Amino acid sequence: MKKHSGMRPQDIVILLKIISFGKEPFLLKDLSIQLGISSSEVSESINRSAMAGLIAEDKKTPMRKVIYDFLIYGLPFVFPQQPGAMVPGIPTAHSAPPLNKEFKNSELFVWQDAKEGKVRGQKIEPFHPGQIKAAKEDKNLYELLALSDALRVGRAREKKMAAIELKKRILG
Repeated sequence: MKKHSGMRPQDIVILLKIISFGKEPFLLKDLSIQLGISSSEVSESINRSAMAGLIAEDKKTPMRKVIYDFLIYGLPFVFPQQPGAMVPGIPTAHSAPPLNKEFKNSELFVWQDAKEGKVRGQKIEPFHPGQIKAAKEDKNLYELLALSDALRVGRAREKKMAAIELKKRILG
């Protein structure tokens, strides 16, 4: 059996993309193309996630409760993030849907995007550079990633709201 070398940030993007497919079947090449991550890295990521119990042994079925628990209790510790400089970008965390309706007057957090960024906010590093393009093309993925960022950088109230929204989207 292959040794587990620890989770990588792109594993989160891949897991959330699989969840965003819902019950729609997918191929590894679909993940690769849509996320801008090489096929070999997608395959390695799926293997890491399977070894960690985040994906079933069929390597297609997300273990939704385990993923939810990992995001809520592990993500802020495994992939912590400190907001950076003010940059133009795409809103994330509580600055993005669905939380932005609740937190209108807070500081803005963004994934840096100098070309298409419509707002200025504090920079949050994405899990993977390809996630920004993928999020623009998949509203469900965008919201899952933004909610995940709220867990990493939010205060208690933002984290609580993000956990509630993630529960609806991941566990149904």
